[in-house]
Amino acid sequence: MPPPAGYSEQTVHAGALSLLVIGLWAFGAMPEHIVGLLFFVPAMLFAVAPAGVVFSGFTSGTLWLVLGGLIIAEAVNSTGLGVLFARLLIGREALSYRKLIAAIVLICSLMCIVMPATVSRILLLVPIMAAVAKRSGLPPGSAGYDGVALAVIVTNFQVGTAFLPANAPNLVLAGAAETLYRTSFTYGEWLLVQLPVMGVLKALVIIVLIWLLFPDKTRIVHTDEVRALMSGNEKRLAVILAAAVILWATDFVHRVHPGWIGLAAGLATLLPYIGVMPVTSFTERVKLSPFFYIAAILGLGAVMVETSLSRALADALQSGLQLQRGEDLINFAILTALSTATSVIVNVAQPALLADHFAQAVGWPLKAALMTIVLGFTTALFPFQVPPFLVGVQVAGLKLPRVMRMTVPLFLLSVFVLLPIDYLWWRAIGYFGN
Repeated sequence: MPPPAGYSEQTVHAGALSLLVIGLWAFGAMPEHIVGLLFFVPAMLFAVAPAGVVFSGFTSGTLWLVLGGLIIAEAVNSTGLGVLFARLLIGREALSYRKLIAAIVLICSLMCIVMPATVSRILLLVPIMAAVAKRSGLPPGSAGYDGVALAVIVTNFQVGTAFLPANAPNLVLAGAAETLYRTSFTYGEWLLVQLPVMGVLKALVIIVLIWLLFPDKTRIVHTDEVRALMSGNEKRLAVILAAAVILWATDFVHRVHPGWIGLAAGLATLLPYIGVMPVTSFTERVKLSPFFYIAAILGLGAVMVETSLSRALADALQSGLQLQRGEDLINFAILTALSTATSVIVNVAQPALLADHFAQAVGWPLKAALMTIVLGFTTALFPFQVPPFLVGVQVAGLKLPRVMRMTVPLFLLSVFVLLPIDYLWWRAIGYFGN
């Protein structure tokens, strides 16, 4: 069929391919990595986009950070270092399940301050907290294990948006604001606007939701793996992890992408003499399915941008807006809904292109319009909207239906409870400029 007026054949093909792939992911019709590979084939057969765009995920530092993280996660498990950390974190007596979840959310929130890369935090903390769960009598497949893993994954991304350097979308938005409008956000301003509701209150909501949706009880599990002293492999792995954490936390100084740091750390665990696992572990133990899954996610986003599909969808959403000066509550709801919807289909920088138009239409300061974009990408409904989220899900071995049991209620509570409170907070601090 010929494409509709104003649209190219590539745009329509990209739309059909996106609908197919996202639909299969959403319904769990096939394993995620198989669907990811399915994306590459029709994208190339029908020339939806150039090969460099379709396979652009493989040139992304984020993807290689995933690979390094998968290797590190296996090293933490195989050496027993995760079990040792678990013993140090919870001691000889098990915390109650509720205290354990609260402690994990607190630890992850504090890590958002000192480590800027979301994927790095998730890859570091998921295997450690998985060992904590097992040590606490919450084996994989149990409700408690899922709760612990989701506490790590959800907190690291959603609470992380309250800290300016804590995740990539924040930095992309801040960079777009500076490039497009010569407007800069300070760390303190970002904290003032986002931390009280989207940081503190959202962390509390995450804790309570996990208590209610994934109830369980803890108990200490004693194994022969728990020892008083560290083995040689554990000591070497601890040094590798410490070096990686220091480099990740200081990337603003040396400017090395977290992906190359993670890949180097993963490779170090496999090298002779300094490594902690046999070289054969890479082919025998490391699960590579998340690698291809994330590559497809990144490639799909690039195809949507290259074919102008994301721009067309954003324009279609924008055309139906009814913005009015002086109606701050209605405008706040509309712009937040728009940024939430577009976060599914476009990258975070694209809504920023329209921020000046929105600000002028409603009579707000430009920064207020830009900040509504943050509310959009932090209010994620589907796991595949957020690559770091997907990385954690894959490393923890969670099933998407179980994950959406958490993301859907959290999304609804964010929209109908947290966002109205956030509106009142913005009005109280005078962020709308009136």
